[in-house]
Amino acid sequence: MLIGEVARRSGVSARMLRHYESLGLVRPSGRTGSGYREYSGEDVRRIFHVESLRAVGLSLREIGRALDDPGFTPADLVDDLIRRTRERIAAETELLTRLDRVHATDPAGWEDVLQVLAVLRALGSPSAGARQRAALAPVDEVPVKALVEAALDERDPVVAGALRWALARSDDSAALLADGLGSPVPEVRERAVRSLAELPGDEAVALLREALAHPDAVVRDRAALALGAQGEGAATPVLVDMIVAGSNDTDAADALSVLAGDAAADRIASLLVGRIGDGTTAPPARGRLTQALAGIPGATASRALADLVGDADRAVALTATYLLRLRGDG
Repeated sequence: MLIGEVARRSGVSARMLRHYESLGLVRPSGRTGSGYREYSGEDVRRIFHVESLRAVGLSLREIGRALDDPGFTPADLVDDLIRRTRERIAAETELLTRLDRVHATDPAGWEDVLQVLAVLRALGSPSAGARQRAALAPVDEVPVKALVEAALDERDPVVAGALRWALARSDDSAALLADGLGSPVPEVRERAVRSLAELPGDEAVALLREALAHPDAVVRDRAALALGAQGEGAATPVLVDMIVAGSNDTDAADALSVLAGDAAADRIASLLVGRIGDGTTAPPARGRLTQALAGIPGATASRALADLVGDADRAVALTATYLLRLRGDG
């Protein structure tokens, strides 16, 4: 076959076929009497082999080696192709993410675009100071998704605080942070609930209520402390569990004292007393529960402390006696 017919059948242009010939990839097996290139069936098959290998990302040099080196093994080259392809996809994905974030700010002109790009670059900076300054930029210059991702990834406590402050001033961050609660990484889940705890509004409160049933105890505890500080009674059972477990028990007791208003004091005291009297509660936990009664007003807490003065556990009895005196009941 002459070069024109080969080009038509293979879909490879005559110019590219000549380029292949110059590189030694595909050489026509013969020439006509007039000197025109003439390709055999084997030549055409080699053309298709070249095109197939190009389609998976091999360079022309790599293709020549693959086809001509009898000792060539493709495994390493394929592994390298996979690595390069993944790197290219990651780079393209990062570019798409950056473009989406710029688009989300609805830029009015190129100055706005450049400003957003500068902030995004600063959020990813290895410098903690640069990241903090980016977090403190005007809200309309920082895409919310970028802020949320930065807050979930941030390890520096000062920068993390600046990012949470920025999120508290932003709209639509609660749902994005809620997604972080489902992360397989415990640190990310903790950062998500800490950020939610500082958001204003009913949506954040609702998400924190849901987090009270989270399988991660750290998430449950932080949600309970945040809700307790806001007077949300739904946090009470988790706060009591925290005291039993000795997990931020002092903060949990303080939160219970905030919740123990006129209507809730007796109910909270009853919960604490019930756990003290539970035969499965270990002595250290009984002591912490007794101490927690100190911040609960009302007759129920006072009667419970009076009963505990005679407790078999001397540490509990002494604690109850001391607390009764502080309350003026002893």
